[in-house]
Amino acid sequence: MRQERVRVLWNRIECSGYFRMGLTCHPDYARSKPGQFVMVRVTDRMNPLLRRPFSIHRLIRSEAGTVYGLEILYKVVGTGTERLAMCGKSDGLSLLGPLGRGFGLPEKPGTIFIVAGGIGVAPMCFLTETLREKGFDTSRCMVFIGGRSKDDLLCMNDFFTMGVQTLNITTDDGTAGEKDVVTGPLERAVRDRRPDLIYACGPLPMLRATSHIAGKYGIPCQISIETMMGCGMGACLGCAVAAAADPETYLHACVDGPVFNASDILI
Repeated sequence: MRQERVRVLWNRIECSGYFRMGLTCHPDYARSKPGQFVMVRVTDRMNPLLRRPFSIHRLIRSEAGTVYGLEILYKVVGTGTERLAMCGKSDGLSLLGPLGRGFGLPEKPGTIFIVAGGIGVAPMCFLTETLREKGFDTSRCMVFIGGRSKDDLLCMNDFFTMGVQTLNITTDDGTAGEKDVVTGPLERAVRDRRPDLIYACGPLPMLRATSHIAGKYGIPCQISIETMMGCGMGACLGCAVAAAADPETYLHACVDGPVFNASDILI
């Protein structure tokens, strides 16, 4: 983990309300893992006071393969992200990271289901890219992306670029793909082609449903919790989640997660 002053490489509109930002970073980020996150401070002024957490969306490498930047994917939802959206190329930001516990990679090749809801797709691109770099056959990955509407569906073409051949799309309002929640086609696919592992990131109701499906069919499942964080280092205790083994024991998404085995927490 390091704190550094970084520059904006780009800040592009992905679609309505969503942005993709490139930032410079130290080469040590090459050791970061999918699912880890960074804390970004947009301004030196008091408002907003706290840093904002963002999943590492992907690493940016030179032609020689050296990491010199990272990308975050974000949705404008409040003062902090509104100010982030106004940043331009070469603007300075404060970056803290990489933080947290990332996804664990499979020990052997197999069928993998990747489930993302809305902005929860952000760490899944880094995950899929890492799987491919580690020699896993990403054509055996089935990806499920859900959103409230077509405007909340992100990065679909990115997965095809990384070798994924099967992409299932759902929207709550039916403006794209199937009119359903993303866990609907997920459970049907689990019944038809039981995967060896499920990865998921998205809103808590989606993660709760995904965890239930994984438990019902006895499938290992890793979920990345989306939650507000004050510090990112376990000091403020604002991102506590109850442990399944003992509901009176709490884990913290910023240091024990944000990735957990689905069976280890109560959500």
